[in-house]
Amino acid sequence: MSHLTDLPVWAAVLVCGLTLLGAAIALIGATGLLRLTNFYERLHAPTLATSGGVLLISIASIVCFAVLQSRWVFHEILIIVFVVVTTPVTLMLLGQAALYRDRVEEKRGVPLKQRPPREEPAE
Repeated sequence: MSHLTDLPVWAAVLVCGLTLLGAAIALIGATGLLRLTNFYERLHAPTLATSGGVLLISIASIVCFAVLQSRWVFHEILIIVFVVVTTPVTLMLLGQAALYRDRVEEKRGVPLKQRPPREEPAE
């Protein structure tokens, strides 16, 4: 019932390797999320791992379905584009929200907002 038995050996090895590598990168990101201590450090590991893991797993899907069905890989390319574009934007927004919250709560170790220097009026 499965067409995966029709996949050539070279493609099966490539798909398995890319999938395992992508899953390993995602696991490293999840481990970093658990092991890092504060919120700002925890932002980086999952976002980098998400982009890398999704990229590799999507490439594995592209190879698999391109070899099996000779179809366009438009869906996988859209997934890659959306994840690569939205992940850094989400990282920046979460970081700015956390920084704002920490400044309002006046937590120690948070840099204060820098004000631009005042210009002297021309005489």
